[in-house]
Formats: sequence, C-alpha cells, structure tokens
Amino acid sequence: MSTQNSKGTALVTGASAGIGATYADRLAKRGHDLILVARDGNRLAALAARLQAEYGVKVDVLPADLGSKTGVDAVAARLTTDPAINLLVNNAGLGPSGPALASAPDAYDAMLALNVAALQHLTLTAAQAFAAKASGTIVNIASAVALLPEKFNGPYVATKAFTLALTQSLAAELAGKGVTFQAVLPGYTRTEIFERAGIDPAILPPDMVMEVGDLVDAALSGLDKGELVTIPSLPDPADWQAFEAARFKIAPNASHSKPAARYGV
Repeated sequence: MSTQNSKGTALVTGASAGIGATYADRLAKRGHDLILVARDGNRLAALAARLQAEYGVKVDVLPADLGSKTGVDAVAARLTTDPAINLLVNNAGLGPSGPALASAPDAYDAMLALNVAALQHLTLTAAQAFAAKASGTIVNIASAVALLPEKFNGPYVATKAFTLALTQSLAAELAGKGVTFQAVLPGYTRTEIFERAGIDPAILPPDMVMEVGDLVDAALSGLDKGELVTIPSLPDPADWQAFEAARFKIAPNASHSKPAARYGV
C-alpha cells in the first residue's frame, strides 16, 4: 500500500542507474512511493534507502532480469496485483555496440527481448490494469533516433521506433479511458550506456550531450503539459506538430483499391 499522502506508487524499470535512477529520485521528490526494478539488487537497495531517508516515501525493490520471461512475469504480476501502482516508467533497455553489421545477427536477440518484448508486455499489462480503474500513466523511454533511422544502429533504432509507435497507438485506443501515455525521445544523454556501448562521450560535441537530470526534468515537465511525445531538446514544438501533420496528410491515401496512377498499373 502507498504511504499516507502519497501520490500513488510508480514502478520504474532500469532503476539502478542513469535515467531510471533519476526518475526514481524525481518521482520520490514529488511524493510518489516507488517500486524499483533492475537486475542489480544491491544498487537498488542502496538507492531505495537513500530515497526513503531523503523524501520519506515507501520504496520497494524488485530485482528482476527483464530479458527473461521469469523477470517479466514477476514485474507483470506486481502491476496486476498492486492497486496502488498508478505510474509505470518503462526505462530498461540495451544499447548497441557499433554499426549494425559489426555484430552477428544473434547479438541483437537480448536487445530485442528487453527493448521490445519486455516493454510491450509490461505496457500492455499496465494499460489493461489502468484502464480497468480508469486511472494511470505509462511513460515509455524511446529515443530521438526513432525519427532518424539513417543516423544510428539499425536494430536499436527499430526498437525505439517500435516503442514510439506502440505508445501512440495505445494512446489512441484508450483515448478517454483515463490512461495517460507519454513517449520520451532523448538524444545523447550522459549515462552508463556510453561505457556499455564502448563509446567515449568526449568524441561528441558537448552541446549534443544532455545531463541526465536535465533530461528527466524536461520529460516530467512534458508529462505535466500533457505531451504524448516529448523531445526534450526540441526548441520549437511547432516542428513536431508539422511532422505529425505531414504524417496524417498521407493517411487518406495510405489505402485504396487501386494503385496510384503514377505507377501506371
């Protein structure tokens, strides 16, 4: 159960470091109780102790490997059975190591299991639970490269494009049902993902790499503003609105009984 005066319980995946740990900090500061999910139980326990001491909220740890069915099932069960949970932050994910063809095809299996299969399972589980009580929020961490597939590792880009599309589709399906969705599209962010991918952030222009605290603060501000898609570094929201308008302009002609005349069929 949530603590008295809590804003409800937020379940955050990938919470042991980086974006996930920062979300945990900011949500605890806002008064949310927390369930922290990651593989490293020791790091989760240390973070939980700090957040409880600093903010006076209740913090549970749920060590789980979301790359495995057992781990996903454990977290899904918590989402299904804990009525206090009203916010899910799907942050857990794996990044690439070099260009797409620099690795064997099966090297991406773990990435797909975590970035796609686990995220989808938890998103659908939470969406069903939240829709049943007409209340809840799902935040899915995608990436700006979802919009720029030519600029980055193909399998990774595809997982983030999947995250964006899933979020947009479910938001439309559950419109008016009391469930809020947000897809967050960060650019380069200073986290441990650089080390894991073997990338030295010093090779990137400093003005391209955002500090993780700034990223999460901007994402939460976007959530407060009701944004379905938040691109924290985008100065003018009109650019995104124009992008969406161009996409929807195609929609009426996306399916007809005959090919377009320009194909000469």
